[in-house]
Amino acid sequence: MAFGLEGVRILSFNHFFMGPVGVQHLGDLGADVISVEPIQGAFQRKWGGTGETVDGQTMLQLAGNRNKRSLALNLKDPRGVEIARQLIATVDVLAENYRPGVMDGLGLGYEAARAIKPDIIYAAASGFGTTGPYVNRPGQDLIIQAMSGLAAITGDREHGPRAVGVSVVDHHGAALYAMGILAALLRRERTGQGGRVDVNLLSSAIDLQQESFVCYLNSKQPPADIRQPGRVSGWYFPAPYGVYPSRDGHLAISLCPLETIYDVLGVPASERIPEAEAFQRQEDISTILAHYLIRETTAHWVDRFEERHIWYSPVNDYAAVLADPQVRHLQSFAEVEGWTGTPVGLVSHPVRYDGQAPGVRLPPQALGAQTQEILGELGLNQETIEGLRNHGVVSWSDSSSGSPTTE
Repeated sequence: MAFGLEGVRILSFNHFFMGPVGVQHLGDLGADVISVEPIQGAFQRKWGGTGETVDGQTMLQLAGNRNKRSLALNLKDPRGVEIARQLIATVDVLAENYRPGVMDGLGLGYEAARAIKPDIIYAAASGFGTTGPYVNRPGQDLIIQAMSGLAAITGDREHGPRAVGVSVVDHHGAALYAMGILAALLRRERTGQGGRVDVNLLSSAIDLQQESFVCYLNSKQPPADIRQPGRVSGWYFPAPYGVYPSRDGHLAISLCPLETIYDVLGVPASERIPEAEAFQRQEDISTILAHYLIRETTAHWVDRFEERHIWYSPVNDYAAVLADPQVRHLQSFAEVEGWTGTPVGLVSHPVRYDGQAPGVRLPPQALGAQTQEILGELGLNQETIEGLRNHGVVSWSDSSSGSPTTE
Protein backbone atom coordinates (compact mmCIF):
# COMPACT_ATOMS: atom_id res chain seq x y z
CA MET A 1 0.00 0.00 0.00
CA ALA A 2 1.24 3.51 -0.84
CA PHE A 3 1.17 6.03 2.00
CA GLY A 4 1.65 9.26 0.06
CA LEU A 5 5.33 10.20 0.03
CA GLU A 6 6.67 7.59 -2.37
CA GLY A 7 8.99 9.36 -4.79
CA VAL A 8 9.80 12.16 -2.33
CA ARG A 9 13.51 12.28 -1.52
CA ILE A 10 14.85 13.83 1.68
CA LEU A 11 18.44 14.60 2.63
CA SER A 12 18.58 14.60 6.43
CA PHE A 13 21.33 16.18 8.53
CA ASN A 14 19.60 15.46 11.83
CA HIS A 15 20.92 14.23 15.15
CA PHE A 16 19.79 13.95 18.79
CA PHE A 17 16.03 13.24 18.82
CA MET A 18 13.55 15.87 17.55
CA GLY A 19 15.06 16.02 14.06
CA PRO A 20 15.48 12.28 13.55
CA VAL A 21 11.95 11.51 14.79
CA GLY A 22 10.39 14.22 12.64
CA VAL A 23 12.03 12.89 9.50
CA GLN A 24 11.25 9.32 10.58
CA HIS A 25 7.52 10.17 10.29
CA LEU A 26 8.13 11.04 6.63
CA GLY A 27 10.19 7.92 6.04
CA ASP A 28 7.30 5.89 7.45
CA LEU A 29 5.07 7.45 4.80
CA GLY A 30 7.28 6.27 1.97
CA ALA A 31 9.83 9.06 1.52
CA ASP A 32 13.37 8.03 0.60
CA VAL A 33 15.29 9.48 3.54
CA ILE A 34 19.07 9.68 3.24
CA SER A 35 20.41 10.17 6.74
CA VAL A 36 23.82 11.87 6.65
CA GLU A 37 26.09 11.24 9.62
CA PRO A 38 29.73 11.93 10.46
CA ILE A 39 31.97 8.98 9.70
CA GLN A 40 32.31 8.44 13.47
CA GLY A 41 28.51 8.29 13.80
CA ALA A 42 25.93 10.81 15.00
CA PHE A 43 25.19 11.58 18.65
CA GLN A 44 22.28 9.16 18.82
CA ARG A 45 24.61 6.23 18.11
CA LYS A 46 26.73 7.08 21.15
CA TRP A 47 24.16 7.91 23.84
CA GLY A 48 20.73 6.58 24.74
CA GLY A 49 18.40 5.93 27.63
CA THR A 50 19.03 3.18 30.21
CA GLY A 51 22.70 2.95 29.28
CA GLU A 52 21.93 -0.37 27.57
CA THR A 53 22.35 -1.31 23.92
CA VAL A 54 21.10 -4.00 21.56
CA ASP A 55 24.14 -5.32 19.68
CA GLY A 56 25.71 -1.90 20.14
CA GLN A 57 22.60 0.02 19.06
CA THR A 58 21.53 2.66 21.59
CA MET A 59 17.89 3.19 22.49
CA LEU A 60 18.04 6.69 20.98
CA GLN A 61 19.23 5.23 17.69
CA LEU A 62 16.46 2.63 17.70
CA ALA A 63 13.75 5.16 18.58
CA GLY A 64 14.15 7.62 15.72
CA ASN A 65 15.96 6.11 12.79
CA ARG A 66 13.84 3.50 11.03
CA ASN A 67 12.97 3.74 7.34
CA LYS A 68 16.15 5.67 6.49
CA ARG A 69 19.24 4.92 4.45
CA SER A 70 22.53 5.75 6.17
CA LEU A 71 25.31 7.73 4.50
CA ALA A 72 28.49 8.26 6.54
CA LEU A 73 30.09 11.44 5.18
CA ASN A 74 32.95 13.65 6.38
CA LEU A 75 31.73 17.24 5.98
CA LYS A 76 35.05 18.56 7.26
CA ASP A 77 36.56 17.45 3.96
CA PRO A 78 35.73 19.57 0.87
CA ARG A 79 35.13 16.35 -1.07
CA GLY A 80 32.46 15.39 1.46
CA VAL A 81 30.80 18.78 1.08
CA GLU A 82 30.87 18.38 -2.70
CA ILE A 83 29.09 15.02 -2.39
CA ALA A 84 26.44 16.70 -0.22
CA ARG A 85 26.01 19.41 -2.86
CA GLN A 86 25.55 16.80 -5.56
CA LEU A 87 22.91 15.10 -3.42
CA ILE A 88 21.06 18.37 -2.87
CA ALA A 89 20.47 18.57 -6.61
CA THR A 90 18.63 15.23 -6.45
CA VAL A 91 16.33 15.75 -3.45
CA ASP A 92 13.05 17.47 -2.67
CA VAL A 93 13.81 18.35 0.94
CA LEU A 94 16.93 19.20 2.90
CA ALA A 95 16.23 18.81 6.64
CA GLU A 96 18.75 19.73 9.35
CA ASN A 97 18.92 20.48 13.06
CA TYR A 98 22.40 21.84 13.53
CA ARG A 99 22.77 25.05 15.51
CA PRO A 100 21.93 28.12 13.40
CA GLY A 101 24.84 29.07 11.16
CA VAL A 102 26.55 25.67 11.01
CA MET A 103 25.12 24.67 7.63
CA ASP A 104 25.89 28.14 6.24
CA GLY A 105 29.47 27.70 7.40
CA LEU A 106 29.68 24.44 5.49
CA GLY A 107 28.31 26.05 2.34
CA LEU A 108 25.12 23.98 2.64
CA GLY A 109 22.69 26.54 4.09
CA TYR A 110 19.39 27.68 2.62
CA GLU A 111 20.76 30.15 0.07
CA ALA A 112 23.41 27.69 -1.09
CA ALA A 113 20.85 24.88 -1.33
CA ARG A 114 18.35 26.83 -3.39
CA ALA A 115 21.12 28.06 -5.66
CA ILE A 116 21.67 24.38 -6.47
CA LYS A 117 17.96 23.48 -6.60
CA PRO A 118 15.63 26.52 -6.73
CA ASP A 119 12.49 24.66 -5.66
CA ILE A 120 14.06 22.85 -2.73
CA ILE A 121 12.32 22.78 0.64
CA TYR A 122 14.82 23.60 3.36
CA ALA A 123 13.63 22.58 6.84
CA ALA A 124 15.58 23.61 9.93
CA ALA A 125 14.90 22.54 13.51
CA SER A 126 16.60 24.35 16.40
CA GLY A 127 16.31 25.08 20.08
CA PHE A 128 15.29 28.74 19.87
CA GLY A 129 14.91 29.70 16.22
CA THR A 130 17.38 31.38 13.90
CA THR A 131 17.52 34.84 15.51
CA GLY A 132 17.14 36.42 18.93
CA PRO A 133 19.07 36.63 22.22
CA TYR A 134 19.11 32.84 22.80
CA VAL A 135 20.07 31.80 19.29
CA ASN A 136 23.46 30.40 20.33
CA ARG A 137 22.27 28.61 23.45
CA PRO A 138 22.02 24.82 23.48
CA GLY A 139 18.40 23.74 23.08
CA GLN A 140 17.54 20.50 24.85
CA ASP A 141 14.22 19.07 26.04
CA LEU A 142 14.70 19.45 29.80
CA ILE A 143 16.07 22.98 29.43
CA ILE A 144 13.08 23.93 27.28
CA GLN A 145 10.61 22.33 29.69
CA ALA A 146 12.02 24.54 32.44
CA MET A 147 12.13 27.70 30.33
CA SER A 148 8.68 27.34 28.78
CA GLY A 149 6.73 26.86 32.02
CA LEU A 150 6.04 23.19 31.31
CA ALA A 151 8.07 21.96 34.30
CA ALA A 152 6.26 24.41 36.56
CA ILE A 153 2.75 23.45 35.46
CA THR A 154 3.63 19.75 35.72
CA GLY A 155 4.83 20.20 39.28
CA ASP A 156 2.58 20.55 42.33
CA ARG A 157 2.39 23.16 45.05
CA GLU A 158 3.71 20.84 47.72
CA HIS A 159 6.81 19.53 45.96
CA GLY A 160 7.59 22.18 43.36
CA PRO A 161 8.31 21.97 39.61
CA ARG A 162 8.79 18.64 37.90
CA ALA A 163 9.60 17.80 34.30
CA VAL A 164 7.37 15.52 32.25
CA GLY A 165 8.84 12.01 32.37
CA VAL A 166 9.51 11.79 28.63
CA SER A 167 11.11 14.14 26.08
CA VAL A 168 7.68 15.53 25.32
CA VAL A 169 8.89 18.74 23.66
CA ASP A 170 11.13 16.77 21.32
CA HIS A 171 8.20 14.57 20.36
CA HIS A 172 5.84 17.49 19.75
CA GLY A 173 8.54 19.42 17.91
CA ALA A 174 9.13 16.37 15.71
CA ALA A 175 5.45 16.26 14.76
CA LEU A 176 5.47 19.99 13.94
CA TYR A 177 8.68 19.52 11.92
CA ALA A 178 7.03 16.80 9.84
CA MET A 179 3.85 18.87 9.50
CA GLY A 180 5.77 21.91 8.27
CA ILE A 181 7.61 19.85 5.66
CA LEU A 182 4.36 18.28 4.46
CA ALA A 183 2.72 21.71 4.14
CA ALA A 184 5.70 22.97 2.14
CA LEU A 185 5.57 19.91 -0.13
CA LEU A 186 1.87 20.53 -0.78
CA ARG A 187 2.51 24.20 -1.59
CA ARG A 188 5.26 23.23 -4.01
CA GLU A 189 2.96 20.68 -5.64
CA ARG A 190 0.40 23.45 -6.20
CA THR A 191 2.68 26.40 -7.06
CA GLY A 192 6.12 25.03 -7.92
CA GLN A 193 7.57 27.17 -5.16
CA GLY A 194 10.06 25.78 -2.67
CA GLY A 195 10.85 27.54 0.60
CA ARG A 196 12.14 27.40 4.12
CA VAL A 197 10.49 25.76 7.15
CA ASP A 198 11.74 26.62 10.65
CA VAL A 199 10.70 24.80 13.82
CA ASN A 200 12.12 25.40 17.29
CA LEU A 201 11.76 23.66 20.63
CA LEU A 202 10.76 26.73 22.65
CA SER A 203 7.81 27.55 20.39
CA SER A 204 6.89 23.86 20.31
CA ALA A 205 6.79 23.73 24.12
CA ILE A 206 4.56 26.82 24.27
CA ASP A 207 2.29 25.36 21.58
CA LEU A 208 2.02 22.22 23.70
CA GLN A 209 0.48 24.38 26.45
CA GLN A 210 -2.08 26.22 24.34
CA GLU A 211 -5.04 25.49 26.61
CA SER A 212 -3.26 26.63 29.75
CA PHE A 213 -1.73 29.76 28.20
CA VAL A 214 -5.05 30.85 26.68
CA CYS A 215 -6.66 30.46 30.10
CA TYR A 216 -3.83 32.44 31.68
CA LEU A 217 -3.83 35.22 29.07
CA ASN A 218 -7.57 35.74 29.34
CA SER A 219 -8.06 35.26 33.06
CA LYS A 220 -9.24 38.27 35.05
CA GLN A 221 -6.92 37.21 37.87
CA PRO A 222 -4.13 34.95 36.58
CA PRO A 223 -2.75 32.76 39.36
CA ALA A 224 0.56 33.61 40.98
CA ASP A 225 1.34 29.89 41.09
CA ILE A 226 0.61 27.70 38.05
CA ARG A 227 1.69 24.46 39.74
CA GLN A 228 -0.96 21.79 40.26
CA PRO A 229 -3.21 22.44 43.27
CA GLY A 230 -3.52 19.38 45.50
CA ARG A 231 -4.32 16.37 43.35
CA VAL A 232 -5.99 18.39 40.60
CA SER A 233 -3.97 18.00 37.38
CA GLY A 234 -3.78 21.61 36.24
CA TRP A 235 -4.41 25.01 37.79
CA TYR A 236 -7.20 25.80 35.30
CA PHE A 237 -9.24 22.60 35.85
CA PRO A 238 -12.08 22.17 38.34
CA ALA A 239 -11.99 19.43 40.95
CA PRO A 240 -12.09 16.42 40.79
CA TYR A 241 -9.96 16.43 37.58
CA GLY A 242 -6.78 14.69 38.73
CA VAL A 243 -4.96 11.59 39.96
CA TYR A 244 -5.80 9.96 43.30
CA PRO A 245 -4.43 7.01 45.27
CA SER A 246 -6.53 3.92 45.91
CA ARG A 247 -5.60 1.29 48.46
CA ASP A 248 -3.42 -0.55 45.92
CA GLY A 249 -2.78 1.86 43.06
CA HIS A 250 -3.92 5.13 41.52
CA LEU A 251 -6.90 6.34 39.51
CA ALA A 252 -7.31 9.29 37.17
CA ILE A 253 -10.71 10.95 37.42
CA SER A 254 -11.64 13.27 34.56
CA LEU A 255 -14.51 15.73 34.20
CA CYS A 256 -17.30 14.56 36.46
CA PRO A 257 -20.16 16.19 38.40
CA LEU A 258 -19.06 16.53 42.00
CA GLU A 259 -22.34 15.22 43.39
CA THR A 260 -21.91 12.02 41.38
CA ILE A 261 -18.44 11.35 42.71
CA TYR A 262 -19.53 12.29 46.23
CA ASP A 263 -22.33 9.73 46.00
CA VAL A 264 -20.05 6.97 44.70
CA LEU A 265 -17.46 7.59 47.40
CA GLY A 266 -20.01 7.95 50.17
CA VAL A 267 -18.99 11.46 51.19
CA PRO A 268 -21.37 12.78 53.91
CA ALA A 269 -23.45 15.83 53.04
CA SER A 270 -21.71 17.81 55.78
CA GLU A 271 -18.33 17.44 53.99
CA ARG A 272 -19.49 18.18 50.46
CA ILE A 273 -18.21 21.38 48.86
CA PRO A 274 -20.67 22.71 46.25
CA GLU A 275 -20.06 22.36 42.51
CA ALA A 276 -20.03 26.16 42.24
CA GLU A 277 -16.75 26.18 44.15
CA ALA A 278 -15.05 23.46 42.06
CA PHE A 279 -12.49 25.94 40.69
CA GLN A 280 -11.94 28.10 43.77
CA ARG A 281 -11.51 25.22 46.23
CA GLN A 282 -9.66 22.67 44.11
CA GLU A 283 -7.23 21.63 46.83
CA ASP A 284 -9.90 21.25 49.52
CA ILE A 285 -12.11 19.12 47.28
CA SER A 286 -9.24 16.93 46.10
CA THR A 287 -8.20 16.33 49.72
CA ILE A 288 -11.71 15.15 50.61
CA LEU A 289 -11.88 12.81 47.61
CA ALA A 290 -8.42 11.38 48.30
CA HIS A 291 -9.46 10.63 51.90
CA TYR A 292 -12.25 8.33 50.70
CA LEU A 293 -10.66 6.84 47.57
CA ILE A 294 -7.70 5.40 49.43
CA ARG A 295 -9.98 3.23 51.56
CA GLU A 296 -10.72 0.75 48.75
CA THR A 297 -8.85 -1.00 45.94
CA THR A 298 -8.68 0.16 42.36
CA ALA A 299 -10.86 -2.78 41.27
CA HIS A 300 -13.51 -1.79 43.79
CA TRP A 301 -13.72 1.76 42.42
CA VAL A 302 -13.57 0.60 38.79
CA ASP A 303 -16.79 -1.37 39.25
CA ARG A 304 -18.57 1.59 40.82
CA PHE A 305 -17.27 4.13 38.34
CA GLU A 306 -18.48 1.94 35.48
CA GLU A 307 -21.95 1.76 37.03
CA ARG A 308 -22.19 5.55 37.20
CA HIS A 309 -20.49 6.24 33.84
CA ILE A 310 -17.69 8.24 35.44
CA TRP A 311 -14.80 9.19 33.17
CA TYR A 312 -11.77 7.49 34.71
CA SER A 313 -8.78 5.23 34.16
CA PRO A 314 -6.48 3.25 36.38
CA VAL A 315 -2.95 4.65 36.18
CA ASN A 316 -1.03 2.06 34.20
CA ASP A 317 2.65 1.30 34.41
CA TYR A 318 4.37 0.21 31.20
CA ALA A 319 3.72 -3.48 31.83
CA ALA A 320 0.00 -2.70 32.07
CA VAL A 321 0.14 -0.56 28.92
CA LEU A 322 1.69 -3.42 26.95
CA ALA A 323 -1.02 -5.79 28.20
CA ASP A 324 -3.93 -3.39 27.60
CA PRO A 325 -6.42 -4.91 25.12
CA GLN A 326 -7.02 -1.63 23.27
CA VAL A 327 -3.29 -1.00 22.91
CA ARG A 328 -2.85 -4.51 21.57
CA HIS A 329 -5.77 -4.02 19.19
CA LEU A 330 -4.17 -0.80 17.87
CA GLN A 331 -0.85 -2.62 17.37
CA SER A 332 0.97 0.31 18.95
CA PHE A 333 4.16 -1.69 19.35
CA ALA A 334 6.07 -3.84 16.90
CA GLU A 335 8.96 -6.24 17.07
CA VAL A 336 11.12 -6.32 13.96
CA GLU A 337 14.40 -7.90 13.03
CA GLY A 338 17.18 -5.38 13.49
CA TRP A 339 20.02 -5.01 11.02
CA THR A 340 22.21 -7.26 13.21
CA GLY A 341 19.59 -10.03 13.14
CA THR A 342 18.51 -9.49 16.75
CA PRO A 343 14.82 -8.57 17.22
CA VAL A 344 14.19 -5.03 18.47
CA GLY A 345 10.99 -3.55 19.91
CA LEU A 346 9.73 -0.30 18.38
CA VAL A 347 6.76 2.03 18.76
CA SER A 348 4.59 1.81 15.64
CA HIS A 349 3.62 4.73 13.41
CA PRO A 350 0.53 6.18 15.16
CA VAL A 351 -1.70 7.09 12.20
CA ARG A 352 -3.84 4.76 10.07
CA TYR A 353 -4.40 5.35 6.36
CA ASP A 354 -7.44 3.57 4.95
CA GLY A 355 -7.25 1.36 8.02
CA GLN A 356 -3.58 0.48 7.61
CA ALA A 357 -0.41 1.67 9.30
CA PRO A 358 2.96 1.98 7.53
CA GLY A 359 5.36 -0.81 8.37
CA VAL A 360 9.10 -0.84 8.90
CA ARG A 361 10.81 -1.12 5.52
CA LEU A 362 14.23 -0.60 7.06
CA PRO A 363 15.06 -1.02 10.74
CA PRO A 364 17.56 1.54 12.09
CA GLN A 365 20.62 0.90 9.97
CA ALA A 366 24.30 0.33 10.60
CA LEU A 367 26.44 3.44 10.21
CA GLY A 368 26.98 4.07 6.52
CA ALA A 369 25.09 0.95 5.49
CA GLN A 370 23.95 2.51 2.20
CA THR A 371 26.98 4.73 1.55
CA GLN A 372 28.09 2.75 -1.49
CA GLU A 373 24.55 2.50 -2.84
CA ILE A 374 23.88 6.24 -2.54
CA LEU A 375 27.20 7.24 -4.08
CA GLY A 376 26.55 4.80 -6.89
CA GLU A 377 23.27 6.60 -7.57
CA LEU A 378 25.32 9.78 -8.08
CA GLY A 379 27.23 7.98 -10.83
CA LEU A 380 30.43 7.27 -8.89
CA ASN A 381 32.10 4.00 -9.76
CA GLN A 382 33.32 1.50 -7.17
CA GLU A 383 36.97 2.47 -7.58
CA THR A 384 36.17 6.11 -6.84
CA ILE A 385 34.01 5.15 -3.86
CA GLU A 386 36.78 2.98 -2.43
CA GLY A 387 39.20 5.86 -2.91
CA LEU A 388 36.93 8.20 -0.96
CA ARG A 389 36.72 5.66 1.83
CA ASN A 390 40.50 5.26 1.94
CA HIS A 391 40.88 9.03 2.31
CA GLY A 392 38.35 9.24 5.16
CA VAL A 393 35.70 11.08 3.15
CA VAL A 394 33.09 8.34 3.55
CA SER A 395 32.73 5.18 5.58
CA TRP A 396 30.52 2.18 6.07
CA SER A 397 30.18 -0.42 8.77
CA ASP A 398 31.59 -3.88 8.87
CA SER A 399 28.60 -6.23 8.57
CA SER A 400 29.49 -8.18 11.69
CA SER A 401 30.36 -5.42 14.15
CA GLY A 402 28.70 -2.24 12.98
CA SER A 403 31.93 -0.32 13.58
CA PRO A 404 32.83 2.39 11.04
CA THR A 405 35.34 1.34 8.43
CA THR A 406 37.48 3.91 6.61
CA GLU A 407 40.18 1.70 5.18
